[in-house]
Amino acid sequence: MSTESTTEKRARGKAPAGERVADWADGRLGIYTLAKANMRKVFPDHWSFMLGEVCLYSFLILILTGVYLTLFFHPSMTEVEYHGSYVPLQGQMMSEAYKSTLDISFDVRGGLFIRQLHHWSALVLIAGMLVHMMRVFFTGAFRKPREVNWVFGILLLFLGMMTGFTGYSLPDDLLSGTGMHFMEGAILSVPVIGTYVSFFLFGGEFPGQDLIPRFYSIHVLLLPGIMLGLVVAHVILIFYHKHTQFAGPGRSNKKVVGMPLLPVYMAKAGGYFFLVFGVLAVVAGVAQINPIWAFGPYRADQVAAGSQPDWYMGFAEGLLRIMPGWEINLWGHTLSLGVFLPLAGFPLVLAAIGVYPFVESWITGDKREHHILDRPRNAPTRTAFGVAWLTVYFVAMIAGGNDILAATFHLSLNAITWFSRIYFFAGPVIAFVVTKRICLGLQRRDKDKVLHGRETGVIKRHPHGEFVEVHAPLSQEESHTLTAHEQYQPVEIGPAVDENGIQRKLKGSGKLRARLSKAFFGEAGQVAKPTAEEYREITSGHGHH
Repeated sequence: MSTESTTEKRARGKAPAGERVADWADGRLGIYTLAKANMRKVFPDHWSFMLGEVCLYSFLILILTGVYLTLFFHPSMTEVEYHGSYVPLQGQMMSEAYKSTLDISFDVRGGLFIRQLHHWSALVLIAGMLVHMMRVFFTGAFRKPREVNWVFGILLLFLGMMTGFTGYSLPDDLLSGTGMHFMEGAILSVPVIGTYVSFFLFGGEFPGQDLIPRFYSIHVLLLPGIMLGLVVAHVILIFYHKHTQFAGPGRSNKKVVGMPLLPVYMAKAGGYFFLVFGVLAVVAGVAQINPIWAFGPYRADQVAAGSQPDWYMGFAEGLLRIMPGWEINLWGHTLSLGVFLPLAGFPLVLAAIGVYPFVESWITGDKREHHILDRPRNAPTRTAFGVAWLTVYFVAMIAGGNDILAATFHLSLNAITWFSRIYFFAGPVIAFVVTKRICLGLQRRDKDKVLHGRETGVIKRHPHGEFVEVHAPLSQEESHTLTAHEQYQPVEIGPAVDENGIQRKLKGSGKLRARLSKAFFGEAGQVAKPTAEEYREITSGHGHH
Protein backbone atom coordinates (compact mmCIF):
# COMPACT_ATOMS: atom_id res chain seq x y z
CA MET A 1 0.00 0.00 0.00
CA SER A 2 1.43 3.32 -1.03
CA THR A 3 0.99 6.46 1.02
CA GLU A 4 0.94 10.08 -0.05
CA SER A 5 2.15 12.91 2.10
CA THR A 6 0.14 16.07 2.65
CA THR A 7 2.70 17.99 0.59
CA GLU A 8 2.26 15.59 -2.36
CA LYS A 9 -1.54 15.96 -2.15
CA ARG A 10 -1.25 19.71 -2.12
CA ALA A 11 1.18 19.54 -5.03
CA ARG A 12 -1.52 17.71 -6.99
CA GLY A 13 -4.01 20.44 -5.97
CA LYS A 14 -5.92 18.27 -3.51
CA ALA A 15 -5.86 19.36 0.15
CA PRO A 16 -6.56 16.95 3.03
CA ALA A 17 -10.25 16.36 3.89
CA GLY A 18 -10.07 18.24 7.16
CA GLU A 19 -8.57 21.28 5.50
CA ARG A 20 -11.21 21.20 2.76
CA VAL A 21 -13.98 21.12 5.38
CA ALA A 22 -12.33 24.03 7.21
CA ASP A 23 -12.05 26.00 3.96
CA TRP A 24 -15.72 25.30 3.20
CA ALA A 25 -16.77 26.53 6.64
CA ASP A 26 -14.52 29.58 6.41
CA GLY A 27 -16.07 30.61 3.11
CA ARG A 28 -19.48 30.73 4.79
CA LEU A 29 -18.75 31.61 8.43
CA GLY A 30 -15.40 33.42 8.32
CA ILE A 31 -13.92 31.19 11.02
CA TYR A 32 -10.29 31.92 10.06
CA THR A 33 -10.68 35.63 10.69
CA LEU A 34 -12.63 34.98 13.89
CA ALA A 35 -10.03 32.54 15.18
CA LYS A 36 -7.13 34.82 14.29
CA ALA A 37 -8.73 37.71 16.19
CA ASN A 38 -9.70 35.78 19.33
CA MET A 39 -7.69 32.60 19.77
CA ARG A 40 -4.58 34.52 20.85
CA LYS A 41 -6.51 36.85 23.13
CA VAL A 42 -4.58 37.38 26.37
CA PHE A 43 -6.13 36.55 29.75
CA PRO A 44 -4.50 37.61 33.04
CA ASP A 45 -3.65 34.90 35.54
CA HIS A 46 -5.28 35.32 38.95
CA TRP A 47 -7.19 32.79 41.03
CA SER A 48 -10.18 35.10 41.57
CA PHE A 49 -10.90 35.15 37.83
CA MET A 50 -11.74 31.43 38.04
CA LEU A 51 -14.82 32.14 40.19
CA GLY A 52 -16.81 33.04 37.10
CA GLU A 53 -15.77 29.77 35.49
CA VAL A 54 -17.17 27.83 38.44
CA CYS A 55 -20.53 29.42 37.60
CA LEU A 56 -20.20 28.58 33.90
CA TYR A 57 -19.23 24.96 34.51
CA SER A 58 -21.96 24.46 37.11
CA PHE A 59 -24.47 25.82 34.59
CA LEU A 60 -23.25 23.37 31.93
CA ILE A 61 -23.54 20.48 34.39
CA LEU A 62 -27.06 21.63 35.26
CA ILE A 63 -28.07 21.56 31.60
CA LEU A 64 -26.59 18.08 31.02
CA THR A 65 -28.11 16.53 34.13
CA GLY A 66 -31.41 18.33 33.54
CA VAL A 67 -31.71 16.83 30.05
CA TYR A 68 -31.21 13.37 31.57
CA LEU A 69 -33.86 13.94 34.24
CA THR A 70 -36.45 15.15 31.73
CA LEU A 71 -36.38 11.70 30.10
CA PHE A 72 -37.94 10.11 33.19
CA PHE A 73 -39.88 12.87 34.94
CA HIS A 74 -43.65 13.19 34.43
CA PRO A 75 -44.87 16.74 35.15
CA SER A 76 -48.42 15.82 36.10
CA MET A 77 -50.49 16.27 39.26
CA THR A 78 -52.81 13.36 38.40
CA GLU A 79 -53.28 11.11 41.43
CA VAL A 80 -51.89 7.57 41.13
CA GLU A 81 -51.20 4.72 43.53
CA TYR A 82 -47.56 3.94 44.20
CA HIS A 83 -46.23 0.38 43.75
CA GLY A 84 -42.53 1.07 43.32
CA SER A 85 -39.36 -0.06 45.06
CA TYR A 86 -39.68 2.15 48.15
CA VAL A 87 -41.70 -0.10 50.45
CA PRO A 88 -42.81 2.45 53.13
CA LEU A 89 -44.83 4.38 50.53
CA GLN A 90 -46.38 1.42 48.67
CA GLY A 91 -50.12 1.79 48.27
CA GLN A 92 -50.01 5.54 48.96
CA MET A 93 -51.84 7.97 46.67
CA MET A 94 -49.56 10.59 45.16
CA SER A 95 -49.10 12.73 42.07
CA GLU A 96 -47.38 11.38 38.98
CA ALA A 97 -44.68 14.01 39.49
CA TYR A 98 -43.85 12.65 42.95
CA LYS A 99 -44.04 9.02 41.77
CA SER A 100 -41.73 9.63 38.81
CA THR A 101 -39.22 11.36 41.11
CA LEU A 102 -39.29 8.30 43.39
CA ASP A 103 -38.76 6.09 40.35
CA ILE A 104 -35.79 8.21 39.27
CA SER A 105 -34.32 7.89 42.77
CA PHE A 106 -34.81 4.12 43.23
CA ASP A 107 -35.46 2.44 39.88
CA VAL A 108 -33.54 4.40 37.21
CA ARG A 109 -29.90 3.37 37.00
CA GLY A 110 -27.82 6.28 38.29
CA GLY A 111 -30.99 8.35 38.73
CA LEU A 112 -30.40 9.32 42.35
CA PHE A 113 -26.82 10.33 41.58
CA ILE A 114 -27.96 12.54 38.68
CA ARG A 115 -30.72 14.06 40.81
CA GLN A 116 -28.27 14.95 43.56
CA LEU A 117 -25.64 16.17 41.09
CA HIS A 118 -28.31 18.43 39.55
CA HIS A 119 -29.31 19.81 42.95
CA TRP A 120 -25.76 20.34 44.21
CA SER A 121 -24.80 22.02 40.94
CA ALA A 122 -27.69 24.45 41.41
CA LEU A 123 -26.50 25.34 44.91
CA VAL A 124 -22.92 25.81 43.73
CA LEU A 125 -24.10 27.90 40.76
CA ILE A 126 -25.91 30.41 42.98
CA ALA A 127 -23.03 30.46 45.48
CA GLY A 128 -20.52 30.92 42.66
CA MET A 129 -22.52 33.79 41.15
CA LEU A 130 -22.75 35.53 44.53
CA VAL A 131 -19.01 35.18 45.26
CA HIS A 132 -18.11 36.14 41.68
CA MET A 133 -20.22 39.29 41.89
CA MET A 134 -18.64 40.12 45.25
CA ARG A 135 -15.25 39.99 43.53
CA VAL A 136 -16.51 42.21 40.72
CA PHE A 137 -18.08 44.68 43.15
CA PHE A 138 -15.21 45.00 45.61
CA THR A 139 -12.59 45.41 42.87
CA GLY A 140 -14.62 47.91 40.83
CA ALA A 141 -14.74 45.65 37.77
CA PHE A 142 -18.26 46.94 37.03
CA ARG A 143 -17.02 50.35 35.86
CA LYS A 144 -17.14 51.52 32.26
CA PRO A 145 -17.39 49.70 29.89
CA ARG A 146 -18.80 46.78 31.94
CA GLU A 147 -21.96 48.29 33.45
CA VAL A 148 -24.16 46.24 31.11
CA ASN A 149 -22.34 43.04 32.04
CA TRP A 150 -22.95 43.87 35.71
CA VAL A 151 -26.68 44.19 35.01
CA PHE A 152 -26.57 40.87 33.18
CA GLY A 153 -24.97 39.35 36.28
CA ILE A 154 -27.73 40.67 38.54
CA LEU A 155 -30.37 39.29 36.18
CA LEU A 156 -28.61 35.91 36.09
CA LEU A 157 -28.50 35.81 39.89
CA PHE A 158 -32.22 36.58 40.15
CA LEU A 159 -33.16 34.14 37.38
CA GLY A 160 -30.95 31.49 38.96
CA MET A 161 -32.86 31.85 42.21
CA MET A 162 -36.20 31.60 40.42
CA THR A 163 -35.03 28.60 38.38
CA GLY A 164 -33.85 26.88 41.54
CA PHE A 165 -37.16 27.54 43.26
CA THR A 166 -39.24 26.17 40.37
CA GLY A 167 -37.01 23.09 40.10
CA TYR A 168 -37.12 22.57 43.85
CA SER A 169 -40.95 22.55 43.64
CA LEU A 170 -41.30 20.01 40.81
CA PRO A 171 -41.13 16.74 42.86
CA ASP A 172 -44.40 17.75 44.61
CA ASP A 173 -43.23 16.40 47.97
CA LEU A 174 -44.39 17.76 51.31
CA LEU A 175 -41.37 20.06 51.75
CA SER A 176 -41.60 21.66 48.30
CA GLY A 177 -45.39 21.90 48.64
CA THR A 178 -44.93 23.84 51.87
CA GLY A 179 -42.66 26.24 49.98
CA MET A 180 -45.28 26.66 47.25
CA HIS A 181 -47.91 27.40 49.89
CA PHE A 182 -45.55 30.03 51.28
CA MET A 183 -45.27 31.54 47.81
CA GLU A 184 -49.04 31.54 47.41
CA GLY A 185 -49.43 33.58 50.59
CA ALA A 186 -46.83 36.06 49.37
CA ILE A 187 -48.61 36.47 46.03
CA LEU A 188 -51.99 36.97 47.69
CA SER A 189 -50.54 39.84 49.74
CA VAL A 190 -50.04 41.94 46.60
CA PRO A 191 -52.77 44.60 46.50
CA VAL A 192 -55.42 44.47 43.75
CA ILE A 193 -53.71 41.93 41.45
CA GLY A 194 -52.59 39.31 43.99
CA THR A 195 -55.66 37.09 43.72
CA TYR A 196 -55.64 37.26 39.91
CA VAL A 197 -51.95 36.29 39.74
CA SER A 198 -52.54 33.40 42.14
CA PHE A 199 -55.49 32.05 40.14
CA PHE A 200 -53.53 32.37 36.91
CA LEU A 201 -50.47 30.60 38.30
CA PHE A 202 -52.24 27.75 40.09
CA GLY A 203 -55.12 27.39 37.65
CA GLY A 204 -57.68 28.07 40.37
CA GLU A 205 -57.60 27.50 44.11
CA PHE A 206 -54.28 26.34 45.55
CA PRO A 207 -52.79 23.86 44.80
CA GLY A 208 -54.87 23.24 41.67
CA GLN A 209 -53.92 20.84 38.89
CA ASP A 210 -51.78 23.02 36.63
CA LEU A 211 -48.94 24.16 38.91
CA ILE A 212 -46.44 21.35 38.24
CA PRO A 213 -46.90 21.38 34.43
CA ARG A 214 -46.53 25.17 34.37
CA PHE A 215 -43.50 25.14 36.67
CA TYR A 216 -42.01 22.40 34.48
CA SER A 217 -42.28 24.55 31.36
CA ILE A 218 -40.86 27.54 33.21
CA HIS A 219 -38.03 25.53 34.75
CA VAL A 220 -37.05 23.54 31.66
CA LEU A 221 -37.66 25.99 28.82
CA LEU A 222 -38.31 29.62 29.76
CA LEU A 223 -35.83 30.44 32.52
CA PRO A 224 -32.91 28.30 31.25
CA GLY A 225 -33.40 29.76 27.77
CA ILE A 226 -33.19 33.31 29.08
CA MET A 227 -30.21 32.41 31.27
CA LEU A 228 -28.41 30.76 28.36
CA GLY A 229 -28.89 33.88 26.26
CA LEU A 230 -27.58 36.09 29.05
CA VAL A 231 -24.59 33.79 29.62
CA VAL A 232 -23.70 33.91 25.92
CA ALA A 233 -24.04 37.71 25.90
CA HIS A 234 -21.97 37.88 29.10
CA VAL A 235 -19.13 35.83 27.56
CA ILE A 236 -19.24 37.79 24.30
CA LEU A 237 -18.86 41.06 26.20
CA ILE A 238 -15.94 39.59 28.15
CA PHE A 239 -14.23 38.80 24.84
CA TYR A 240 -15.15 42.16 23.34
CA HIS A 241 -13.74 44.19 26.23
CA LYS A 242 -10.23 43.89 27.53
CA HIS A 243 -10.08 41.58 30.51
CA THR A 244 -9.71 43.30 33.87
CA GLN A 245 -6.45 42.81 35.77
CA PHE A 246 -4.87 43.88 39.01
CA ALA A 247 -2.24 46.61 38.99
CA GLY A 248 1.33 45.53 38.30
CA PRO A 249 4.38 46.18 36.13
CA GLY A 250 3.55 46.48 32.46
CA ARG A 251 -0.20 46.48 33.06
CA SER A 252 -2.33 49.39 32.00
CA ASN A 253 -5.76 50.20 30.65
CA LYS A 254 -4.35 49.58 27.16
CA LYS A 255 -2.20 46.51 27.82
CA VAL A 256 -3.12 43.15 29.36
CA VAL A 257 -0.40 40.94 30.79
CA GLY A 258 -1.19 37.23 30.93
CA MET A 259 -1.45 34.05 28.88
CA PRO A 260 -3.03 33.50 25.44
CA LEU A 261 -6.39 31.80 25.10
CA LEU A 262 -4.84 29.04 22.99
CA PRO A 263 -3.24 26.82 24.00
CA VAL A 264 -2.46 27.80 27.61
CA TYR A 265 -5.70 29.22 28.93
CA MET A 266 -7.93 26.68 27.17
CA ALA A 267 -5.92 23.82 28.62
CA LYS A 268 -6.13 25.39 32.06
CA ALA A 269 -9.88 26.02 31.69
CA GLY A 270 -10.51 22.49 30.44
CA GLY A 271 -8.69 20.98 33.38
CA TYR A 272 -10.58 23.25 35.73
CA PHE A 273 -13.92 22.09 34.27
CA PHE A 274 -13.11 18.47 35.07
CA LEU A 275 -11.96 19.52 38.54
CA VAL A 276 -15.29 21.27 39.21
CA PHE A 277 -17.20 18.33 37.74
CA GLY A 278 -15.21 15.87 39.84
CA VAL A 279 -15.78 17.74 43.09
CA LEU A 280 -19.51 18.06 42.40
CA ALA A 281 -19.68 14.37 41.47
CA VAL A 282 -18.00 13.34 44.72
CA VAL A 283 -20.30 15.58 46.76
CA ALA A 284 -23.36 14.26 44.91
CA GLY A 285 -22.23 10.68 45.54
CA VAL A 286 -21.56 10.97 49.27
CA ALA A 287 -23.77 13.83 50.55
CA GLN A 288 -27.52 13.21 50.52
CA ILE A 289 -29.71 16.16 49.57
CA ASN A 290 -33.48 16.57 49.28
CA PRO A 291 -34.58 13.02 50.27
CA ILE A 292 -38.18 13.41 49.11
CA TRP A 293 -39.10 9.88 50.25
CA ALA A 294 -38.56 11.00 53.85
CA PHE A 295 -41.03 13.88 53.45
CA GLY A 296 -43.83 12.05 51.66
CA PRO A 297 -46.20 13.39 49.00
CA TYR A 298 -47.66 16.85 49.38
CA ARG A 299 -51.01 17.27 51.11
CA ALA A 300 -52.59 20.68 51.55
CA ASP A 301 -53.64 19.88 55.12
CA GLN A 302 -50.08 19.08 56.26
CA VAL A 303 -46.93 21.12 56.85
CA ALA A 304 -43.41 19.71 57.12
CA ALA A 305 -41.94 20.57 60.53
CA GLY A 306 -38.82 22.73 60.36
CA SER A 307 -39.32 23.50 56.68
CA GLN A 308 -36.40 25.41 55.20
CA PRO A 309 -35.76 26.46 51.59
CA ASP A 310 -32.43 26.14 49.83
CA TRP A 311 -29.90 28.57 51.25
CA TYR A 312 -30.24 31.19 48.52
CA MET A 313 -33.94 31.69 49.34
CA GLY A 314 -33.24 32.01 53.06
CA PHE A 315 -32.87 35.77 52.55
CA ALA A 316 -36.50 36.09 51.41
CA GLU A 317 -37.71 33.77 54.18
CA GLY A 318 -35.85 35.84 56.76
CA LEU A 319 -37.37 39.11 55.55
CA LEU A 320 -40.82 37.67 56.21
CA ARG A 321 -39.90 36.46 59.68
CA ILE A 322 -38.28 39.76 60.64
CA MET A 323 -41.27 41.82 59.56
CA PRO A 324 -43.99 42.31 62.21
CA GLY A 325 -47.46 41.10 61.26
CA TRP A 326 -48.81 44.54 60.35
CA GLU A 327 -52.15 44.82 58.60
CA ILE A 328 -54.16 47.76 57.27
CA ASN A 329 -57.89 47.66 56.55
CA LEU A 330 -58.94 50.02 53.76
CA TRP A 331 -62.40 50.16 52.15
CA GLY A 332 -63.25 46.70 53.34
CA HIS A 333 -59.96 45.15 52.15
CA THR A 334 -57.04 43.93 54.24
CA LEU A 335 -53.52 44.86 53.19
CA SER A 336 -50.96 42.47 54.74
CA LEU A 337 -47.91 44.68 55.10
CA GLY A 338 -46.12 41.96 57.06
CA VAL A 339 -45.95 39.91 53.87
CA PHE A 340 -46.16 42.47 51.08
CA LEU A 341 -43.31 44.77 52.21
CA PRO A 342 -40.69 41.96 52.40
CA LEU A 343 -41.95 40.62 49.07
CA ALA A 344 -41.48 44.06 47.48
CA GLY A 345 -38.17 44.64 49.29
CA PHE A 346 -36.49 41.53 47.86
CA PRO A 347 -36.36 42.69 44.20
CA LEU A 348 -35.76 46.30 45.28
CA VAL A 349 -32.55 45.28 47.05
CA LEU A 350 -31.34 43.47 43.93
CA ALA A 351 -32.32 46.46 41.78
CA ALA A 352 -30.38 48.83 44.05
CA ILE A 353 -27.27 46.68 43.65
CA GLY A 354 -27.84 46.56 39.89
CA VAL A 355 -27.87 50.37 39.47
CA TYR A 356 -24.90 50.98 41.78
CA PRO A 357 -22.33 51.25 38.92
CA PHE A 358 -24.34 54.06 37.36
CA VAL A 359 -24.66 55.84 40.72
CA GLU A 360 -20.90 55.66 41.35
CA SER A 361 -20.18 56.86 37.80
CA TRP A 362 -22.49 59.83 38.37
CA ILE A 363 -20.79 60.68 41.67
CA THR A 364 -17.26 60.52 40.23
CA GLY A 365 -18.12 62.03 36.85
CA ASP A 366 -15.56 59.64 35.38
CA LYS A 367 -16.40 58.62 31.81
CA ARG A 368 -13.12 56.84 31.05
CA GLU A 369 -12.73 53.11 30.49
CA HIS A 370 -11.28 51.14 33.41
CA HIS A 371 -9.47 47.84 32.96
CA ILE A 372 -7.28 47.98 36.09
CA LEU A 373 -8.95 46.66 39.23
CA ASP A 374 -9.03 48.39 42.59
CA ARG A 375 -7.82 46.78 45.75
CA PRO A 376 -10.87 46.83 48.06
CA ARG A 377 -8.97 48.83 50.69
CA ASN A 378 -8.41 51.64 48.18
CA ALA A 379 -12.18 52.15 47.78
CA PRO A 380 -13.25 52.24 51.44
CA THR A 381 -16.78 53.56 50.96
CA ARG A 382 -17.62 51.10 48.19
CA THR A 383 -16.16 48.22 50.19
CA ALA A 384 -18.09 49.31 53.27
CA PHE A 385 -21.32 49.38 51.26
CA GLY A 386 -20.65 45.85 50.02
CA VAL A 387 -19.99 44.49 53.50
CA ALA A 388 -23.11 46.28 54.81
CA TRP A 389 -25.21 44.58 52.13
CA LEU A 390 -23.72 41.18 52.98
CA THR A 391 -24.52 41.86 56.64
CA VAL A 392 -28.16 42.44 55.72
CA TYR A 393 -28.11 39.20 53.75
CA PHE A 394 -26.67 37.08 56.55
CA VAL A 395 -28.87 38.60 59.27
CA ALA A 396 -31.91 37.82 57.12
CA MET A 397 -30.65 34.26 56.65
CA ILE A 398 -30.32 33.89 60.43
CA ALA A 399 -33.89 35.12 60.80
CA GLY A 400 -35.03 32.65 58.14
CA GLY A 401 -33.78 29.77 60.29
CA ASN A 402 -34.86 31.14 63.68
CA ASP A 403 -36.92 28.03 64.51
CA ILE A 404 -34.04 25.68 63.69
CA LEU A 405 -31.57 27.79 65.69
CA ALA A 406 -33.94 27.97 68.65
CA ALA A 407 -34.42 24.19 68.70
CA THR A 408 -30.75 23.36 68.10
CA PHE A 409 -29.20 25.75 70.63
CA HIS A 410 -32.12 25.80 73.11
CA LEU A 411 -32.69 29.53 72.69
CA SER A 412 -35.81 31.63 72.75
CA LEU A 413 -37.51 31.95 69.36
CA ASN A 414 -38.68 35.45 70.22
CA ALA A 415 -35.17 36.46 71.35
CA ILE A 416 -33.69 35.35 67.99
CA THR A 417 -36.43 37.18 66.09
CA TRP A 418 -35.89 40.43 68.01
CA PHE A 419 -32.12 40.09 67.64
CA SER A 420 -32.62 39.78 63.89
CA ARG A 421 -34.96 42.78 63.79
CA ILE A 422 -32.52 44.99 65.68
CA TYR A 423 -29.40 43.94 63.80
CA PHE A 424 -31.18 44.04 60.44
CA PHE A 425 -30.93 47.82 60.83
CA ALA A 426 -28.02 48.22 63.27
CA GLY A 427 -25.79 45.52 61.77
CA PRO A 428 -25.22 47.18 58.35
CA VAL A 429 -24.39 50.50 60.02
CA ILE A 430 -21.86 48.87 62.34
CA ALA A 431 -20.41 46.83 59.46
CA PHE A 432 -20.13 49.95 57.29
CA VAL A 433 -18.25 51.96 59.94
CA VAL A 434 -15.95 49.12 60.97
CA THR A 435 -15.13 48.12 57.37
CA LYS A 436 -14.35 51.68 56.36
CA ARG A 437 -12.04 52.16 59.35
CA ILE A 438 -10.25 48.90 58.53
CA CYS A 439 -9.75 49.97 54.89
CA LEU A 440 -8.38 53.35 55.94
CA GLY A 441 -6.03 51.65 58.40
CA LEU A 442 -4.76 49.34 55.65
CA GLN A 443 -4.21 52.36 53.39
CA ARG A 444 -2.11 54.03 56.10
CA ARG A 445 -0.09 50.85 56.51
CA ASP A 446 0.53 50.67 52.76
CA LYS A 447 1.62 54.31 52.74
CA ASP A 448 4.00 53.66 55.62
CA LYS A 449 5.46 50.61 53.82
CA VAL A 450 6.11 52.65 50.67
CA LEU A 451 7.80 55.48 52.58
CA HIS A 452 9.69 53.48 55.21
CA GLY A 453 9.96 49.99 53.73
CA ARG A 454 8.82 46.69 55.13
CA GLU A 455 9.64 45.43 58.59
CA THR A 456 12.50 42.92 58.70
CA GLY A 457 12.32 41.88 62.35
CA VAL A 458 15.96 42.93 62.80
CA ILE A 459 16.55 45.21 65.80
CA LYS A 460 19.49 47.62 65.66
CA ARG A 461 20.94 49.72 68.47
CA HIS A 462 22.23 53.20 67.70
CA PRO A 463 25.41 54.58 69.33
CA HIS A 464 23.30 56.80 71.59
CA GLY A 465 21.42 53.74 72.90
CA GLU A 466 18.17 53.90 70.95
CA PHE A 467 16.78 50.62 69.58
CA VAL A 468 15.13 50.72 66.14
CA GLU A 469 13.85 48.11 63.74
CA VAL A 470 15.59 47.87 60.38
CA HIS A 471 13.26 48.43 57.42
CA ALA A 472 14.05 47.02 53.97
CA PRO A 473 12.98 49.16 51.00
CA LEU A 474 10.26 47.74 48.78
CA SER A 475 11.00 46.62 45.26
CA GLN A 476 9.77 48.76 42.38
CA GLU A 477 7.09 46.16 41.64
CA GLU A 478 5.76 46.23 45.21
CA SER A 479 5.84 50.02 45.33
CA HIS A 480 3.99 50.23 42.02
CA THR A 481 1.28 47.85 43.25
CA LEU A 482 0.70 49.91 46.40
CA THR A 483 0.58 53.26 44.61
CA ALA A 484 -0.97 52.49 41.21
CA HIS A 485 -4.56 53.21 42.25
CA GLU A 486 -6.30 56.43 41.29
CA GLN A 487 -7.73 58.81 43.86
CA TYR A 488 -10.65 61.05 42.94
CA GLN A 489 -11.02 64.56 44.25
CA PRO A 490 -14.39 65.56 45.74
CA VAL A 491 -16.69 67.46 43.41
CA GLU A 492 -17.01 71.14 44.32
CA ILE A 493 -20.31 73.00 43.98
CA GLY A 494 -18.58 76.31 43.45
CA PRO A 495 -19.41 79.73 44.89
CA ALA A 496 -23.08 80.62 45.46
CA VAL A 497 -22.49 83.98 43.75
CA ASP A 498 -20.83 84.39 40.35
CA GLU A 499 -18.19 87.01 39.40
CA ASN A 500 -20.92 89.57 38.69
CA GLY A 501 -22.46 89.23 42.12
CA ILE A 502 -25.51 87.38 40.80
CA GLN A 503 -26.91 84.50 42.83
CA ARG A 504 -26.28 81.19 41.07
CA LYS A 505 -29.07 78.66 40.86
CA LEU A 506 -27.82 75.45 42.40
CA LYS A 507 -29.69 72.30 41.47
CA GLY A 508 -30.60 69.84 44.18
CA SER A 509 -28.95 67.03 42.22
CA GLY A 510 -25.70 69.01 42.12
CA LYS A 511 -25.75 69.52 45.88
CA LEU A 512 -26.47 65.83 46.44
CA ARG A 513 -23.66 64.81 44.11
CA ALA A 514 -21.20 67.11 45.91
CA ARG A 515 -22.15 65.69 49.31
CA LEU A 516 -21.86 62.10 48.12
CA SER A 517 -18.55 62.86 46.41
CA LYS A 518 -17.19 64.34 49.63
CA ALA A 519 -18.36 61.28 51.59
CA PHE A 520 -16.69 58.96 49.07
CA PHE A 521 -13.47 60.84 48.37
CA GLY A 522 -13.03 63.45 51.09
CA GLU A 523 -10.46 63.30 53.85
CA ALA A 524 -12.67 60.87 55.78
CA GLY A 525 -13.05 58.65 52.73
CA GLN A 526 -9.46 57.99 51.66
CA VAL A 527 -5.83 58.39 52.71
CA ALA A 528 -3.65 60.42 50.38
CA LYS A 529 -1.07 58.36 48.50
CA PRO A 530 2.61 58.92 49.29
CA THR A 531 4.25 61.46 47.04
CA ALA A 532 7.73 61.43 45.51
CA GLU A 533 8.65 64.47 47.63
CA GLU A 534 7.73 62.63 50.84
CA TYR A 535 9.79 59.62 49.78
CA ARG A 536 12.84 61.73 48.91
CA GLU A 537 12.61 63.61 52.20
CA ILE A 538 12.51 60.42 54.24
CA THR A 539 15.20 58.57 52.31
CA SER A 540 17.48 61.59 52.51
CA GLY A 541 17.62 61.10 56.27
CA HIS A 542 15.67 64.16 57.48
CA GLY A 543 13.59 63.23 60.46
CA HIS A 544 14.29 59.52 59.91
CA HIS A 545 16.30 57.00 61.90
